[in-house]
Amino acid sequence: MKILGIDPGTATMGWGIIQVKSQKSKVKSYGVIRTLAKFSDSQRLATIAQELIKIIKKYQPDVAAVEKIFYFKNQKTIITVAQARGVILQVCAQAGLKIFEYTPLQVKQAIACYGRADKEQMQKMVKIHLGLNEIPQPNDAADALAVAICCANSQVRG
Repeated sequence: MKILGIDPGTATMGWGIIQVKSQKSKVKSYGVIRTLAKFSDSQRLATIAQELIKIIKKYQPDVAAVEKIFYFKNQKTIITVAQARGVILQVCAQAGLKIFEYTPLQVKQAIACYGRADKEQMQKMVKIHLGLNEIPQPNDAADALAVAICCANSQVRG
């Protein structure tokens, strides 16, 4: 099974594709979709949609795993991330992907077995889970891979 993991964002959206076979996960690819600060919100959302469609067509994932929004201190940020999530969910649904959603707490528990794991702990565990030589960069891509691993643990291995 190929899983597309997504860490939603408007300026930077992380994505990662893992292949799960025989209880083992292997990275197929990962990266980020970046949008320019000078773009309007609608241009940013259109860019996210266009680039995500390309990723889905190229890698043909079976399912998508998307991180849910958690509490933000900045109200403006939560609104734009919610808009990006809406576009992400719509693109994945139109592509016919089954969509799984996970809270940051669920992802942390699945990866580090600790709901309060910090970013550094999470990145090290992603590296270990996927048998990588280095921590995936940028951070948003590592976060997306963590979401994909969480999905693998709960849907494939669970």
